[in-house]
Amino acid sequence: MATTKVNDILDRASIILQDTSNTRFANADLLKFFNDGQREVVIYRPDANVSNTNFTCAAGSKQSLPSGALRLIDITRNVSGRAISQIDRKTLDESLPDWHNSTADATRKIEHFIYDSSDPKNFYVYPAAESSFQIEVIYSVSPADVTLSNYTTDTTTISLDDIYANCLLDYILYRAYQIDSEFSGNAEKSLMHYRSFANGLGAKTQGDSAADPRVGAMQ
Repeated sequence: MATTKVNDILDRASIILQDTSNTRFANADLLKFFNDGQREVVIYRPDANVSNTNFTCAAGSKQSLPSGALRLIDITRNVSGRAISQIDRKTLDESLPDWHNSTADATRKIEHFIYDSSDPKNFYVYPAAESSFQIEVIYSVSPADVTLSNYTTDTTTISLDDIYANCLLDYILYRAYQIDSEFSGNAEKSLMHYRSFANGLGAKTQGDSAADPRVGAMQ
Protein backbone atom coordinates (compact mmCIF):
# COMPACT_ATOMS: atom_id res chain seq x y z
CA MET A 1 0.00 0.00 0.00
CA ALA A 2 1.31 3.44 -0.94
CA THR A 3 2.29 5.92 1.78
CA THR A 4 3.25 8.88 -0.43
CA LYS A 5 0.68 11.66 -0.16
CA VAL A 6 -0.54 13.28 -3.35
CA ASN A 7 -0.17 16.71 -1.71
CA ASP A 8 3.52 16.04 -1.09
CA ILE A 9 4.11 15.38 -4.80
CA LEU A 10 2.20 18.54 -5.76
CA ASP A 11 4.25 20.56 -3.25
CA ARG A 12 7.51 19.19 -4.66
CA ALA A 13 6.38 20.10 -8.17
CA SER A 14 5.56 23.67 -7.07
CA ILE A 15 9.00 24.02 -5.48
CA ILE A 16 10.80 22.85 -8.62
CA LEU A 17 8.61 25.15 -10.75
CA GLN A 18 9.53 28.01 -8.39
CA ASP A 19 5.82 28.62 -7.90
CA THR A 20 5.21 27.81 -4.22
CA SER A 21 2.37 30.34 -4.10
CA ASN A 22 0.73 28.53 -7.03
CA THR A 23 0.43 31.74 -9.00
CA ARG A 24 1.26 30.19 -12.38
CA PHE A 25 0.11 26.64 -11.73
CA ALA A 26 -2.87 26.14 -9.45
CA ASN A 27 -2.88 22.96 -7.40
CA ALA A 28 -6.04 21.93 -9.23
CA ASP A 29 -4.10 21.97 -12.51
CA LEU A 30 -1.14 20.09 -11.03
CA LEU A 31 -3.60 17.48 -9.74
CA LYS A 32 -4.98 17.02 -13.27
CA PHE A 33 -1.42 16.41 -14.48
CA PHE A 34 -0.93 13.94 -11.62
CA ASN A 35 -4.05 11.97 -12.59
CA ASP A 36 -2.93 11.94 -16.22
CA GLY A 37 0.46 10.68 -15.05
CA GLN A 38 -1.01 7.74 -13.15
CA ARG A 39 -2.88 6.62 -16.26
CA GLU A 40 0.27 7.05 -18.34
CA VAL A 41 2.23 4.84 -15.93
CA VAL A 42 -0.29 2.05 -16.41
CA ILE A 43 0.02 2.36 -20.19
CA TYR A 44 3.74 1.60 -19.84
CA ARG A 45 3.35 -0.80 -16.91
CA PRO A 46 -0.04 -2.59 -16.93
CA ASP A 47 1.06 -4.39 -13.75
CA ALA A 48 1.28 -1.07 -11.87
CA ASN A 49 -2.44 -1.20 -11.04
CA VAL A 50 -3.99 -4.65 -11.05
CA SER A 51 -7.01 -6.45 -9.72
CA ASN A 52 -6.67 -10.06 -8.58
CA THR A 53 -10.23 -11.26 -8.18
CA ASN A 54 -12.71 -14.06 -8.66
CA PHE A 55 -14.35 -13.83 -12.08
CA THR A 56 -17.72 -15.39 -12.87
CA CYS A 57 -17.65 -16.77 -16.40
CA ALA A 58 -20.28 -16.26 -19.04
CA ALA A 59 -21.59 -19.39 -20.70
CA GLY A 60 -19.32 -20.43 -23.57
CA SER A 61 -15.66 -20.21 -24.47
CA LYS A 62 -15.43 -16.43 -25.01
CA GLN A 63 -15.09 -14.26 -21.92
CA SER A 64 -14.89 -10.48 -21.51
CA LEU A 65 -13.15 -8.61 -18.72
CA PRO A 66 -15.22 -6.39 -16.42
CA SER A 67 -15.89 -2.75 -17.21
CA GLY A 68 -12.87 -0.65 -16.27
CA ALA A 69 -10.35 -3.41 -17.01
CA LEU A 70 -7.59 -2.54 -19.50
CA ARG A 71 -6.04 -5.89 -20.35
CA LEU A 72 -5.65 -9.41 -19.04
CA ILE A 73 -2.44 -10.21 -17.18
CA ASP A 74 -2.96 -13.80 -16.04
CA ILE A 75 -5.45 -16.47 -15.06
CA THR A 76 -4.25 -18.67 -12.23
CA ARG A 77 -6.86 -21.28 -11.33
CA ASN A 78 -10.41 -22.41 -10.96
CA VAL A 79 -11.69 -21.01 -7.68
CA SER A 80 -12.32 -24.62 -6.68
CA GLY A 81 -8.56 -25.20 -6.93
CA ARG A 82 -7.47 -26.68 -10.28
CA ALA A 83 -4.68 -24.70 -11.99
CA ILE A 84 -5.31 -23.06 -15.37
CA SER A 85 -2.49 -22.68 -17.88
CA GLN A 86 -2.18 -20.55 -21.00
CA ILE A 87 -2.16 -22.28 -24.36
CA ASP A 88 -1.76 -21.07 -27.91
CA ARG A 89 -5.01 -20.93 -29.87
CA LYS A 90 -3.41 -22.48 -32.94
CA THR A 91 -2.45 -25.54 -30.89
CA LEU A 92 -6.05 -26.11 -29.87
CA ASP A 93 -7.43 -25.29 -33.31
CA GLU A 94 -5.20 -27.91 -34.92
CA SER A 95 -5.56 -30.67 -32.32
CA LEU A 96 -9.18 -30.07 -31.26
CA PRO A 97 -11.04 -28.13 -34.00
CA ASP A 98 -14.32 -28.35 -32.03
CA TRP A 99 -12.82 -27.20 -28.73
CA HIS A 100 -15.29 -24.30 -28.45
CA ASN A 101 -18.05 -26.90 -28.04
CA SER A 102 -16.28 -28.87 -25.32
CA THR A 103 -17.95 -27.85 -22.06
CA ALA A 104 -16.65 -27.90 -18.51
CA ASP A 105 -18.90 -29.36 -15.84
CA ALA A 106 -18.96 -30.19 -12.15
CA THR A 107 -16.21 -32.77 -12.54
CA ARG A 108 -14.25 -31.37 -15.51
CA LYS A 109 -12.85 -27.95 -14.71
CA ILE A 110 -11.40 -25.27 -16.98
CA GLU A 111 -7.89 -26.32 -18.01
CA HIS A 112 -6.52 -23.59 -20.30
CA PHE A 113 -7.05 -19.99 -21.33
CA ILE A 114 -6.27 -18.38 -24.70
CA TYR A 115 -5.34 -14.71 -24.93
CA ASP A 116 -4.33 -12.43 -27.80
CA SER A 117 -2.85 -9.06 -26.79
CA SER A 118 -4.37 -7.49 -29.92
CA ASP A 119 -7.78 -8.09 -28.29
CA PRO A 120 -6.80 -7.10 -24.73
CA LYS A 121 -10.23 -7.15 -23.04
CA ASN A 122 -11.34 -10.60 -24.17
CA PHE A 123 -10.05 -14.14 -23.67
CA TYR A 124 -11.19 -17.73 -24.24
CA VAL A 125 -11.33 -20.72 -21.91
CA TYR A 126 -11.11 -24.44 -22.58
CA PRO A 127 -13.27 -26.31 -21.96
CA ALA A 128 -16.01 -23.75 -22.48
CA ALA A 129 -17.52 -22.53 -19.23
CA GLU A 130 -20.93 -22.79 -17.73
CA SER A 131 -22.28 -19.45 -16.51
CA SER A 132 -21.73 -20.42 -12.87
CA PHE A 133 -18.00 -21.13 -13.22
CA GLN A 134 -15.60 -18.96 -11.22
CA ILE A 135 -11.92 -18.51 -12.00
CA GLU A 136 -9.19 -16.36 -10.46
CA VAL A 137 -8.22 -13.60 -12.88
CA ILE A 138 -5.55 -10.90 -12.76
CA TYR A 139 -6.08 -7.86 -14.96
CA SER A 140 -4.86 -4.30 -15.32
CA VAL A 141 -7.13 -1.46 -14.23
CA SER A 142 -6.99 2.25 -15.04
CA PRO A 143 -6.50 4.27 -11.82
CA ALA A 144 -9.49 6.34 -10.77
CA ASP A 145 -8.91 10.09 -10.63
CA VAL A 146 -7.74 11.31 -7.23
CA THR A 147 -9.68 14.20 -5.70
CA LEU A 148 -8.43 16.27 -2.78
CA SER A 149 -10.60 18.09 -0.26
CA ASN A 150 -7.75 20.37 0.84
CA TYR A 151 -4.37 21.00 -0.82
CA THR A 152 -2.67 21.38 2.56
CA THR A 153 -4.19 18.87 4.95
CA ASP A 154 -5.60 16.10 2.73
CA THR A 155 -3.75 12.82 3.40
CA THR A 156 -4.87 10.91 0.29
CA THR A 157 -2.04 8.74 -1.02
CA ILE A 158 -1.12 7.93 -4.60
CA SER A 159 -3.01 5.03 -6.19
CA LEU A 160 0.14 3.22 -7.35
CA ASP A 161 3.09 1.90 -5.34
CA ASP A 162 5.44 4.44 -3.74
CA ILE A 163 8.16 3.40 -6.21
CA TYR A 164 6.29 5.36 -8.90
CA ALA A 165 6.25 8.66 -6.95
CA ASN A 166 9.29 10.14 -8.70
CA CYS A 167 7.94 9.15 -12.11
CA LEU A 168 4.67 10.91 -11.31
CA LEU A 169 6.57 14.04 -10.23
CA ASP A 170 8.46 14.02 -13.53
CA TYR A 171 5.20 13.67 -15.45
CA ILE A 172 3.68 16.69 -13.68
CA LEU A 173 6.78 18.76 -14.47
CA TYR A 174 6.74 17.58 -18.08
CA ARG A 175 3.16 18.81 -18.51
CA ALA A 176 3.78 22.08 -16.66
CA TYR A 177 6.87 23.02 -18.69
CA GLN A 178 5.06 21.95 -21.85
CA ILE A 179 2.42 24.60 -21.19
CA ASP A 180 5.14 27.22 -20.65
CA SER A 181 7.20 26.04 -23.63
CA GLU A 182 7.19 29.51 -25.20
CA PHE A 183 9.61 30.63 -22.49
CA SER A 184 13.31 30.06 -23.09
CA GLY A 185 14.52 26.61 -22.09
CA ASN A 186 11.15 25.26 -20.97
CA ALA A 187 10.63 23.06 -24.04
CA GLU A 188 13.94 21.37 -23.24
CA LYS A 189 12.95 21.01 -19.58
CA SER A 190 9.64 19.48 -20.60
CA LEU A 191 11.39 16.92 -22.80
CA MET A 192 13.96 16.21 -20.08
CA HIS A 193 11.27 15.41 -17.52
CA TYR A 194 9.33 13.19 -19.91
CA ARG A 195 12.53 11.28 -20.66
CA SER A 196 13.14 10.97 -16.93
CA PHE A 197 9.59 9.70 -16.48
CA ALA A 198 10.00 7.10 -19.24
CA ASN A 199 13.51 6.13 -18.13
CA GLY A 200 12.30 5.63 -14.56
CA LEU A 201 9.65 3.21 -15.76
CA GLY A 202 12.22 1.46 -17.96
CA ALA A 203 14.61 1.10 -15.03
CA LYS A 204 11.86 -0.48 -12.95
CA THR A 205 11.07 -2.89 -15.77
CA GLN A 206 14.73 -3.94 -15.93
CA GLY A 207 14.92 -4.28 -12.16
CA ASP A 208 11.79 -6.40 -12.03
CA SER A 209 13.15 -8.63 -14.78
CA ALA A 210 16.43 -9.12 -12.89
CA ALA A 211 14.54 -10.16 -9.75
CA ASP A 212 11.83 -12.21 -11.49
CA PRO A 213 11.40 -15.46 -9.51
CA ARG A 214 10.11 -17.43 -12.51
CA VAL A 215 12.35 -20.23 -13.70
CA GLY A 216 14.56 -19.03 -16.54
CA ALA A 217 13.59 -15.38 -16.15
CA MET A 218 17.18 -14.30 -15.45
CA GLN A 219 18.20 -15.61 -18.85
